[in-house]
Amino acid sequence: MKAVQIHEFGGLDSLRIEEAPAPEPREGEVLVRIHAAGINPVDWKTCAGEGVASRLEDPFPFIPGWDVSGVVEALGAGVSDFQVGDAVCGMVRWHWGGGGYAEYVAAPAADLVAKPDTLDDPQAAGLPLAALTAWQALFDTAELQAGQTVLIHAAAGGVGHLAVQLATWKGAQVIGTASARNRAFLRELGVHRVIDYNETRFEEVAKDVAVVLDCVGGEVQERSWGVLRPGGMLASIRGRPNAEQAAAHRVRAQHVSVRTDPPQLRAIADLANQGRLRVHVHETLPLDQVRKAHEMSKTGHIRGKLVLRAG
Repeated sequence: MKAVQIHEFGGLDSLRIEEAPAPEPREGEVLVRIHAAGINPVDWKTCAGEGVASRLEDPFPFIPGWDVSGVVEALGAGVSDFQVGDAVCGMVRWHWGGGGYAEYVAAPAADLVAKPDTLDDPQAAGLPLAALTAWQALFDTAELQAGQTVLIHAAAGGVGHLAVQLATWKGAQVIGTASARNRAFLRELGVHRVIDYNETRFEEVAKDVAVVLDCVGGEVQERSWGVLRPGGMLASIRGRPNAEQAAAHRVRAQHVSVRTDPPQLRAIADLANQGRLRVHVHETLPLDQVRKAHEMSKTGHIRGKLVLRAG
């Protein structure tokens, strides 16, 4: 099969388009012919030796990518949840295996759900990791409730634009930081107030919020303490919050690292099927343009998701 592989950790030059052995599904696994693979920042960070590089089971040769959408080609022993020909998507072999940037992947059946009928393959490939991250940050960590106000930084990004929709579904009031070009996009998704970070310091207008979802880190995180009400929660997917700062502001704070959760992924897929959750695909690129895709992702200015077309 055609695959993107790295043989050592490094920069973009480490990414190679090669012929690799097609995997075979083991017990409890299914073989998926991949139609599209979602790109997440953890992909290029891991290829550089950061991200989840230290957790990889067998690092080289390593096929990056965890988000996939495709069709079941074969079943391993003991699999009864799927049939050959089923359209599926999921966050596969997280975080130990990877394998998404290829024409085929063998993955645990528990990592997959039926692809929502409302999403095409690129959209479905952009859903799992980012939506699970948003769900776990907002609901598991921050315990966001209807009627509360949440400030979402980088609201038009991959995690951000899905978090906006999940928070709106929950009945929360959403404030989002973004550039002016994303104002109409975010209004359409349900953001009540869009703050253009190029024109306005968010802490001057966002006050007494229950939850901050930090998708940026750095000085943005530092400036976020003062917008929280006492007892509020800062959930960060970028950088570990300072516990002393949290205590000084009488708030809670926690770093969120996504985990596999089949029931949550099924709930997310159900929301997509109900039309309550949509994935915006910024661009779909062929597998052999993976270096360009990683360069684009590194800019941090992607609206929604970048996706690779595997077949």
